Amino acid sequence: MSFKTITYQTIALAGIAQATYLVQQLATTGKADKEAMQASLGSLLALEPENPVDIYGGLAGVKLGLEQLQLQFKTHSVPNTEIARYAASLVFLESNFSANKEMLKTVRNKIKVAKAQSEHFGIAHENVTANLADIYHTTISTINPRIMVNGDQTHLSSPQTVNKIRALLLSGIRSAMLWKQCGGSRWRFIFFRKKMRSEIDFLLSELESKKIA
Repeated sequence: MSFKTITYQTIALAGIAQATYLVQQLATTGKADKEAMQASLGSLLALEPENPVDIYGGLAGVKLGLEQLQLQFKTHSVPNTEIARYAASLVFLESNFSANKEMLKTVRNKIKVAKAQSEHFGIAHENVTANLADIYHTTISTINPRIMVNGDQTHLSSPQTVNKIRALLLSGIRSAMLWKQCGGSRWRFIFFRKKMRSEIDFLLSELESKKIA
């Protein structure tokens, strides 16, 4: 079965949008949607999913990301330039990261350790978040150009908040990898905007209908 469909590309893109929105939330307010953050961080530990939706624990896991995409796709102008910058940077970094086979192997091995740790403490535990943050900090953040996160210095000076931001950036890389694996590319993003916008609306309506039912 091929995963190179507009549906899975949209879900992967929603994963990127969700991670970057949560990063912005944390950097500016010190808080973020807990359920969305748990789904995004959980995507890092889904090492052998049956399909792309399972990576986020189901479609509901990227609901926030789909909502953010819907806002971004409503107009040709960019309503949230900060999130767009983070997303573009993640896609660029993913290409350089994926080309570094040694780093890929290192990250995968470290994530296996984090997965075992999460089975003991739970994905939301600060020790697990700190571990995931360290993986990002010691590997991907060494690739230039580094992502510079803007926000309130009060929150950006908090070690716990910084750990959450770094762990979410790592999850954004995971989604960027999925986007590419599902056939996503810059050209598809440009030329298939209308199809993606329709798919976003459809997926959100599916989530809404399940909630009503």
